[in-house]
Amino acid sequence: MELTTPQTRRTFLQAMGMAAAVAETASNARAFVDPDVTLTDKSIFQMTIRGGYRYITCNDIPNHPVGKFPDRGCPNTIQPQNFHFRMPLSPRENHFLKPLVNRIIFGVGLDGVPFDPGTAAFWNNQRGSIWNYCLLTGHLRLGLDQSHAHVQGDGTYHYHGVPTDLIRQRRGWGKVCLIGFAADGFPMYGPWGYKNPHDSSSGIKLLKSSYQLKTGNRPNPPSGPGGKYDGTFEGDFHYVPGLGDLDQANGRYGITPEYPHGTFYYVVTYNFPQISRFFRGTPDHSFYKQPPRRLRRGRYQRGQGLRPFGPPGFGPPPGFGFGPPRNP
Repeated sequence: MELTTPQTRRTFLQAMGMAAAVAETASNARAFVDPDVTLTDKSIFQMTIRGGYRYITCNDIPNHPVGKFPDRGCPNTIQPQNFHFRMPLSPRENHFLKPLVNRIIFGVGLDGVPFDPGTAAFWNNQRGSIWNYCLLTGHLRLGLDQSHAHVQGDGTYHYHGVPTDLIRQRRGWGKVCLIGFAADGFPMYGPWGYKNPHDSSSGIKLLKSSYQLKTGNRPNPPSGPGGKYDGTFEGDFHYVPGLGDLDQANGRYGITPEYPHGTFYYVVTYNFPQISRFFRGTPDHSFYKQPPRRLRRGRYQRGQGLRPFGPPGFGPPPGFGFGPPRNP
């Protein structure tokens, strides 16, 4: 089924039963903006492999249509950026998950657009609490386009959910589709995967996270905002092992076309959390919006990494360089 308009995309999502995930489909349908707009700035995306690292240089201008910005929900205009990201080619898992915080970009797409799921809006301005407003559950309208993306104040276009047009541009709709890499180096895939994660002949299904709404009511002020758990805040959800297809980091172990011997990979899903709120590995410092305190004396800019590794340079990329396969 070719999803050529926002209306057909909405119809498809409803048919797939996504409305059950806290009525996200109905909420997102109101956030789609028309018409699709092709940017005048040329997309720049280069990926190189060197010294055990993957380097991505990009300007945050996607090579596919975007929504119309500014709009009523997002007053910002897309502006070219100057991003230089680095991530390990053979990432290592840590013993414990590392929470994603707002000062870190989760990952970058194969169109050079960051995956940055958090918002700067917190109940009672309690930054760092679990009462961070959710953008994709219909309670906070900030002008998302058909790819579940919008624009930050500095002009950065970024994804909050399934990057619809990136997947379509890669001809990956309904397939196991690589869409980017996380800051810790593990790959990111769209919402479809093999029914049996270790068998490519088992068929493909839409993967679901293992998060669901809590029951009852939130703590009353000053401990919390009060009211029913309804998806307004990230703290309204909790992880239930085995509920869906994915783990607490919204990922799983399995084979993919690019990793036939298996790897851990993140999945961007239609239901919460859409983009993972945890890292399996250690995010590279080039994904920090601000440097960690111990590094603030050095020369550091967001998306430009830490010298001495410097920018990845230019010239023809030597290929994707997926690195040695890992057994799950």
